Amino acid sequence: MRNQWRWLLHLRCHSRSRPLISTLPHSQVNSAAGSIISSSLLSTTTPRFTFNQIQTPTIRFFSSSELAVEAPKDPSDQNQIFVLTDIFSKTQKNNEEIKLELESNQIVITHDLVLNALKHLQSAPDVARRFFKWVSKSENERRLSSKSYNLMLGILLDKGFVKEFWDMVGIMKKKGYGVSKGTFVKASEKFEKDGLTDDGENLRKLYASGSTDNSVENLSSRVCRVIRSEIWGDNVEKLLRELNVEFSSELVSMVVENLGIEANKGLIFFRWVEESGICKHDERTYSAMMRALACEDSSDKFWRVVDEMRNAGFEMDKDTYVGVFERFVKKKMIRDAVDLYEFAMGGLNKPSVQDCTFLLKKIVVGKDLDMDLFSRVVRIFRESGNVFTDSTFDAVLKSLTSVARIGECNEIIKAMEEGGFQLNSTLQSKIAFQLSRGRKHEEASEFMDSREASVSSPDHKTWASLVEGYCLAGDLDESSNSFRKMVEKVGASSTGYALELLVSAYCRKNRAADAYKLVSELINERELQPWHSTYKMLIGMLLAQGGFEEALDVLPLMKNQGYPPFLEPFIEYLSKSGSPDDAIAFSKAMTVKRFPSTSVFLQLFEAYFKAGRYNEAQDFLSTSPRYIRNHADVLNLFCSMKAGDTASATLMAA
Repeated sequence: MRNQWRWLLHLRCHSRSRPLISTLPHSQVNSAAGSIISSSLLSTTTPRFTFNQIQTPTIRFFSSSELAVEAPKDPSDQNQIFVLTDIFSKTQKNNEEIKLELESNQIVITHDLVLNALKHLQSAPDVARRFFKWVSKSENERRLSSKSYNLMLGILLDKGFVKEFWDMVGIMKKKGYGVSKGTFVKASEKFEKDGLTDDGENLRKLYASGSTDNSVENLSSRVCRVIRSEIWGDNVEKLLRELNVEFSSELVSMVVENLGIEANKGLIFFRWVEESGICKHDERTYSAMMRALACEDSSDKFWRVVDEMRNAGFEMDKDTYVGVFERFVKKKMIRDAVDLYEFAMGGLNKPSVQDCTFLLKKIVVGKDLDMDLFSRVVRIFRESGNVFTDSTFDAVLKSLTSVARIGECNEIIKAMEEGGFQLNSTLQSKIAFQLSRGRKHEEASEFMDSREASVSSPDHKTWASLVEGYCLAGDLDESSNSFRKMVEKVGASSTGYALELLVSAYCRKNRAADAYKLVSELINERELQPWHSTYKMLIGMLLAQGGFEEALDVLPLMKNQGYPPFLEPFIEYLSKSGSPDDAIAFSKAMTVKRFPSTSVFLQLFEAYFKAGRYNEAQDFLSTSPRYIRNHADVLNLFCSMKAGDTASATLMAA
């Protein structure tokens, strides 16, 4: 027997890479390994459950980018306790009314929920008593344990309900439960403080009689000491029987949990109690064993226990699912987490919608995008009667973008659409922008083509987002090509915003002249109608980039569309660097007549004077029409300037 522990460790380390040993007669000696451990206690011939031929899960490793995604915390846990508090605060409710309210709020009473609720209700003893009484008398009585009773004893003590304290102690004795050491100490201190000498003495007598020693907690400690004392064999089984304790499901569960990291020993014990006919497993014992195995690298054994539990007609409770799910996620066993999600979705206690979103996010940020696994989660969610929301897709899209994997969004969209999801206009715009912003030309084209073939064709906002993304990426060729396609698909009337983005992008690249060519071409070919602000921006940038003649050509385009002329940038340009011929060309371009009004000439003359270009002003005047040269306001302006020059010269001479 000295090699048994070494053999057990060897089996544990190689449980994935080699088949489990076949079932042997109980306590048969394995001569090859020098072990008398019954392999039937470690494994079972029952295969792991399958859904559509699920493969045995394997651990997959993920990149550090996944660390931004946290494991989901069920937001309903605290809310459930609040709802329970509200329900049991109303004394007039009968049993059926309580059941209906619990069902309407989707609350399933579990052992952990009872414990959490009692902890929360310590300051509300009346509510706690009604809740505890209802659980003990309802079909959920099996949710109560020695720990639950001891918590309730503590609540009764805090509020001085001494008689009820002793009544409950009597009930516990009938059930085989004992007063825990912590409760004993707390009660002793309370009785002494309140001067309840007789009650304190009775409690000490109870302790001396061994009641506290027979609490589930103490019995569990004694059983665990025996199991840990030596390698499992005939002697361990003999010592366990000699303890002469009743192995209730609560005790078995506590033993398995208290063995902690020694999950293999826990599994041996778990098998032994049932094979020996000592205890028949129920939901509580199965759940405890699953939680223990999930904490170890014992995936194969875990799934065998899960399958056995389902075959036995038991459901996985919510607390066990949440705990194991989080454990798998922390250990990056995403495929196992998906298996667990599928298993739970097939039961009565279904996971929350947030779990589906979380899994999809974890898959898309993985080291490799596993589309089969992604599609499987979508299918599970859909087949359970659920409907994907925009927020779910948006969350997945953000995760995809966070790891620079937006180019693979078409696969994601296809999988989710097969699950019944439909992209709305807002999400289409987001995707189009992200693809073009990332210079994903082929993927963007594929996305827009797929939208054209779907029931919801891209609208002008989606096209504008596509153009905007290319503009921000500095890809002017693709942005202009996309804009031309946009005009073809949605018409010229809805392209104003996209055109302004495109013109602005060209101008930022010092290509205002190319922007003008594109605008004028599309106006002539497609009857494009740019915004007034687009014309003004184009004129300003053309003048700044030396495109005076092109800027003049923009003016008739504006006039044809009914916009007023844009004077300010021309006047500023001419006054600082324009020639008299430029000024004449501008004045002719300003009106459908031969020349514009006198006010335009006056503004130009004043700008020349303000810039100190008196000679240029005089030259411009000499080439101006006669009615301008002889206009009183023009003559007065020039005379005032000459008078000012003379006065300045006199002052300087003095």
